[in-house]
Amino acid sequence: MTTTSQVPQVSQQELYRYLEDRFACAQACAECSRACAVRASLVDPGGGTPQELVRRKGVICAEVCDATSRVLSEDSQTDEETVRAQVEWCRQVCLEGAHAFDGHPGAERTAEVCRVCARACTDFLDTLTPSTP
Repeated sequence: MTTTSQVPQVSQQELYRYLEDRFACAQACAECSRACAVRASLVDPGGGTPQELVRRKGVICAEVCDATSRVLSEDSQTDEETVRAQVEWCRQVCLEGAHAFDGHPGAERTAEVCRVCARACTDFLDTLTPSTP
């Protein structure tokens, strides 16, 4: 007896959207990584609790965005659930980073870059097949 697995058929348009959104997300992650790394380097590490929080959020956001950008840019055999988890983690970290940068003078552009990245992550997640609970 031969069994066949049900592979969802994807239209050419859906494939293009998936690839475009994946690329846009990877680009946004790379930009966010650079912006957060620069912003974190400008914050005085011994500057007290609020400044230290901003610096830590910047470093974490830069690292997560960098890792996400690499996952999305490489032609690897990473399964969809792993990609979904990485992108969702990145989206959440970017939102937290944006919130931390909002209260830090001079970090408005970095906060906006974080929000753009979070939106790109959300858009990319929308192109993935729904996860089954």
